[in-house]
Amino acid sequence: MEHVPSPAEELVVLDRELARLDLRRSQLLTRRTWLLSVLQAPGPRPATPHAPQFPQPPARAGAPAPFAPPFAPPAPRVRTRSAQNVLLVLGGLLLTIAAIAFTLVSWGQMGIGGRSAVLTAVTVAALAAPAMLLRRGLSSTAEALGALAAVLMVLDAFALYLVAVPEAGVLGYAAAASAVLAGLWAVYGLLLDRLRLPLPLAVLSAQLPLVLWAWAGEADALVFAVALLATAALDCAIAVWFKGVAVRVTACAGLWATGGSGLLVALVKSVSAEGPAGAVVPGALLLAGAVIALAGARRAPVALAGTGGAVAGLAAVAAVGGVLAAGVSGGWAVPVYLVCGGLLLLGVRAPLGRGAARGLVWAAGSVTVASVLFSAAPVAVVLVGPVAQLGRLWSGTPGPGVRGALGATDLPWQEMAAAPVVLLMVAAALGAAYRSWEGVVRWAGPALSPGPVWRTAVATSAVVAGWAGLTVLPPALNVSYTAAVALQWMLVAAVVTLASGALRRGMTGVAVSAWVCASVGAVDVALLSLGSEPATYAVFGALLLLLAGAATALDGPGEPSRSAVFVSVQAVLVCAAVVCAAVLAVAFGASMGLEAYEAAPVLLVVPAVTAGLGARLKGHPVALPLELTGAAVGLAAVVAALEDPPFLALVLALGGVLAAGTALRPERRKAAGYLATVLFVLASWVRLSASGVSSPEAYTLPVTVPALVIGVLRRRRDPAASSWTAYGAGLAVTLVPALFAAWGDPHWLRPLLLGVAALVITLLGARLRLQALLVLGGAVLALDSLHELAPYVVQVVGAMPRWVAPALAGVLLLAVGATYEKRLRDARRLRDALGRMR
Repeated sequence: MEHVPSPAEELVVLDRELARLDLRRSQLLTRRTWLLSVLQAPGPRPATPHAPQFPQPPARAGAPAPFAPPFAPPAPRVRTRSAQNVLLVLGGLLLTIAAIAFTLVSWGQMGIGGRSAVLTAVTVAALAAPAMLLRRGLSSTAEALGALAAVLMVLDAFALYLVAVPEAGVLGYAAAASAVLAGLWAVYGLLLDRLRLPLPLAVLSAQLPLVLWAWAGEADALVFAVALLATAALDCAIAVWFKGVAVRVTACAGLWATGGSGLLVALVKSVSAEGPAGAVVPGALLLAGAVIALAGARRAPVALAGTGGAVAGLAAVAAVGGVLAAGVSGGWAVPVYLVCGGLLLLGVRAPLGRGAARGLVWAAGSVTVASVLFSAAPVAVVLVGPVAQLGRLWSGTPGPGVRGALGATDLPWQEMAAAPVVLLMVAAALGAAYRSWEGVVRWAGPALSPGPVWRTAVATSAVVAGWAGLTVLPPALNVSYTAAVALQWMLVAAVVTLASGALRRGMTGVAVSAWVCASVGAVDVALLSLGSEPATYAVFGALLLLLAGAATALDGPGEPSRSAVFVSVQAVLVCAAVVCAAVLAVAFGASMGLEAYEAAPVLLVVPAVTAGLGARLKGHPVALPLELTGAAVGLAAVVAALEDPPFLALVLALGGVLAAGTALRPERRKAAGYLATVLFVLASWVRLSASGVSSPEAYTLPVTVPALVIGVLRRRRDPAASSWTAYGAGLAVTLVPALFAAWGDPHWLRPLLLGVAALVITLLGARLRLQALLVLGGAVLALDSLHELAPYVVQVVGAMPRWVAPALAGVLLLAVGATYEKRLRDARRLRDALGRMR
């Protein structure tokens, strides 16, 4: 019997229908429960519950839609509050426009009595209406009329000015009117405390009287500052003591605007004061602003309290520091402000609250950062100035003093003389905090809870600040060039010692910052020493000993297990030492009056020494970086010898000897062996070219034959040996020079003999499955054939029409494209066949 639909499909349909029936049953039971509650309840009908939302079963294609509930819950009532507010705002706006138009346009068409009566009646009505509306619960309407009343009061003040006192000053009358309006709005808002607009308007209006009175009296900047700070004090009191959110927000906004402006004016006057006496009054204003900020910070939330404490701290520093700094000259005012900023930390223990105390710490940190940034310019000059020595190598001891060597004699050093003092003061303070960290934590407990990360940051900053201060000290004192170079080298040695000790103690952050400072200082003193020949030898020799000693000290017997940081630092140190040795070799060649290519063999002493040290440090992690750096110096020697072929051949041969010696070590045998072969072959080619040999085969064949014999013996003893190792060098030493000679030979005999020899080598490689013979012979055969056929190809191409070449290229591309997959498979098979050869 065949089921239509199948049992599986029918089971799915039945499950779906049962799920729909369960959903319908639950909806009907919910409706029944609600109807029973309506019939049994004596009071008003309860609200209709929302029908539960059950997940709908998936619908099958062509199946009927699920049952829709016939008794849907009634839709919720649309709230009319937003529409009401829109209507009230539009109505109040229209009334305000009408009142303004009446005051400005229709005012002159009525007598004095009528005008007064109209304005008084409308204003009194607008002020009285909100009270009755609030008793009836119409708060939105009351707010709209209250706003209208506020506008009418402003218009009343304007009308009174036009009618009663038109000869009075505008600014003075505006100040008095804003004060009266602020008082009236404040009283009105307190009487009708359910209105939200009058009190914020009173606060907003209170911002104007004092500033307008100062403006009306053409007062100076300090009087303006007094007016602004007095207004800020009023705002602070309102923000602290009033409870309304709108009032407090308005007062805080006014406080930031007026207080910030007043402090800014006082700060400008304090900085520009000509003496301590002239800075007293601005300082007093700044202290008053600090008191206002602290008073607000004590009652403010934590976030705002921190900001208030920071503002108070900065104002106090500007006040006291401004008076003291007015008596000093140049950049020495910065240390004064720095000391005042440090004294701010004494207020952390005062009963100011956690937020305000934290703000004082932020203020002290801001002053410190600003002082360090002031000192950054001379530090940059000291670090960048030695680059100028590259343009005057060994031109003699520059003068006058070290500033001449830096090219900074025209800079205002009188203004920058305080930079090292500032940096050293910061370093000393941070170092003391690091040494007494437990006491600092106990002291700063009310304000901060510094963790271990803070201590590391403090130590790192102390190292950097101390190094920067000592770096800029010699130019600030303008010591002699020799003394400056000696001091800079001693500073590098001290920082390297500090970094090594910190690394041994596990203080990675301090060690890294100290290594960075030492690296920058080493480069700086190295460049500075290039101005004098004795200084170059002394500095680079001392740096070589220092770096090598530091690398050796990090590998002492008591050293714990080497970490990645230890290995990286040691590798950098030994590489830098190799570079210093290379500079000494170049300097020696220059002192001996040698040309660059003549000094190239001297430079090879460095890779020779590194190869020997690498053999001694067998298995050590720094052995490979050491030898690679030495190889890079050897490459520099090859580049230096390029302009003279005989010396280039000598350098290549010496390099081959070094590589061959390195290949005696098992771990370097493969790479160094290939390198030695290449260098020896290149040396022979360059030597033949430099000697003007026209028949290089006479010199290369005596080398090729023994090399091939040795290769055959090697292959018999070790059949797995590569053909490149056995025959590559012997074949290349003859085939390549012969190919170059054949390309320059106008006769046919040499190319023919070379082609026959290359063909025999290629066939032998294919027959014996030797990759070196096949590749070298095939390449030489192809290039030799191309050289012989080139003249005829040129003649044929010149005789053909110009359209033939594009046509042939198109046919070739079409043929390759049509058989692309087959050609690709052929290329892969060729690659695999070559790969299987030895």
